[in-house]
Amino acid sequence: MSENSESSDNPEFDEGAPLAAMPEDRLFSGERPLPREKVKTFPTTPGVYLMKDARGRVIYVGKAVNLRSRAGSYFTKQAAIDRRTADLIPEIHDIDFLHADSEVDALLLESRLIKDIQPRFNSDLKDDKTFPYLQITTREPFPRIEFTRRPKSRGVKLFGPFTSARKLRGAIAVLQKIFRFRNCSLDIDPNEEKWRWFRPCLLASLGQCTAPCNLRISKEDYRRDVRRLIMFLEGKKERLLKVMNREMLEASKELKFEKAARLRDQIKALMTLQERGDLASHAQPEAFYVDPKKGLLGLKKVFGLSTLPRRIEGVDIAHLQGGETVASLVQFIDGVPFKQGYKRFKIRTVDGVDDFASMREVVSRRFRRLDQEGENFPDILLIDGGKGQLGAAMEALKSIEVKLPLVISLAKREEEIFLPGESEPKVLSRHSYALRLLQSVRDESHRFAQQYHHLLRRKSTFGEE
Repeated sequence: MSENSESSDNPEFDEGAPLAAMPEDRLFSGERPLPREKVKTFPTTPGVYLMKDARGRVIYVGKAVNLRSRAGSYFTKQAAIDRRTADLIPEIHDIDFLHADSEVDALLLESRLIKDIQPRFNSDLKDDKTFPYLQITTREPFPRIEFTRRPKSRGVKLFGPFTSARKLRGAIAVLQKIFRFRNCSLDIDPNEEKWRWFRPCLLASLGQCTAPCNLRISKEDYRRDVRRLIMFLEGKKERLLKVMNREMLEASKELKFEKAARLRDQIKALMTLQERGDLASHAQPEAFYVDPKKGLLGLKKVFGLSTLPRRIEGVDIAHLQGGETVASLVQFIDGVPFKQGYKRFKIRTVDGVDDFASMREVVSRRFRRLDQEGENFPDILLIDGGKGQLGAAMEALKSIEVKLPLVISLAKREEEIFLPGESEPKVLSRHSYALRLLQSVRDESHRFAQQYHHLLRRKSTFGEE
C-alpha cells in the first residue's frame, strides 16, 4: 500500500504499523497437490489468490468474487496460450488464498499485498502513476476522497495502485454510502460565514454526504468519519466495528438516539458489504476529458451566471423500432457524472415519432415531480437538439409555473447553443472548456438513451425505470 501520510504534520492521519504478515492459518494448508487440483478445493467466496513459483515466492496476486472460479480460470487451455497469461502459467508451482468478507475487502487486500510484496507478474503496477489510486487529502479541514491517476506526493494519504479503475470507482461509491465523505473539489473554510449559505449538492439529499460545504457537520465529526474510512481501507475492519459498536452503546446510554441509529446503520452496511453486488455496477462512468472546474467556470462566464453551476441535467430522446419512444436524463454534479441520478422514461402520451411532444412530456414529468417532492432544480437543463426541442422544453416548464433554471439546447452538427428568446445561436470555440463540458453531458445522455433502447429491444415488455 502506498501511503504518503505526512504523519509528523498530520497526527490524526498517522498511517500506523505496517501491514502485518498474513497468519498461516488463513492460508490453505495440508499436502501440496498440483495447483490445478488445489484450486478445486477453494471456496466460492470473495478473496485474494497468491500464485507461487518453485521456490515458494509469490509471483502474482489477484482478487476474486468467486475464488474457485477465478483462480481455476488460469488452468485452462485458453489461459496457456493467451498472451496475457502465457508467461505466467508455466511458472505456477503452488497457489494459496486469503479470505475476504466482500469484493470491496478483496479489492483493498489485493492492492495492499501487491504494494508490499511486489510480485514479479504484477510488475506493471510498480510505481506506475497511470494506474488508479484512492487519494485522501490530509491538510484540509474537511478532507476530500478522490479517484486519481496522478497522485500527489505531499499532503495526501494514498491507497493503491489498483488493478481496475472501474472497480475502484465502484468501491468509492459503495463506501461513500457508509462513511458519507465528500468527493467534490470545493475549498471549504469553516471560518468563512459564506459556507453557511452554500447549497449542498444532491449527495446530501441522498444521505451520501454529510454536507460540510454547508457546515452541517463539525470539522471534528467529519474527520472522525474519515479516520474510520482509513481504518477500513487499511484492513482494520474488525477493530473498526468494535469501536463503532462501543460508540453506539455509549450514544444510546446518553439518549443520543439519532447518533446511535446512524452508527447502527453504518455497522450494518459494513457487515453486509458482500450483498452490494458487483462493484462495476456502482461505478460512475469513466472520467471525461474535461477539467470539471474549468468547465464550470467557463459556463458561469459564458452565460453570465451569478454563481458557479453545480448540477447539470441533460435530456435526450431516442426512437425504437416500431415507433416506440424513450428518453434519458443524466446528471452531472460539480462537472462529474452522477450515475445514481440517471433516469429513464418511456413516453406515455405521444403516438408515433414526435420529438417535440416527447420532450414536452419528459420535461413536464421531471419538473412536476421535483416540485411535488420539494427537491432542488438543476442549475442548468441541457436539451439535446435545436430550437424546436428547446421550445418544447420551455413550453413544459411554463405550463407548470416553476422558477426556471438556465435552459439551453446543444445541436449536434454545428455544436451551436440555443437559448430561450434569442434568435441566433451562441457559438463557442471548439476548445472551450464550457463547450466540452456541455458536449460531455449531451453525449452521455445520448449514450444512456441508446443503452435503454438496446435494453428494451431485448425484452418482450416495456416499463419505465
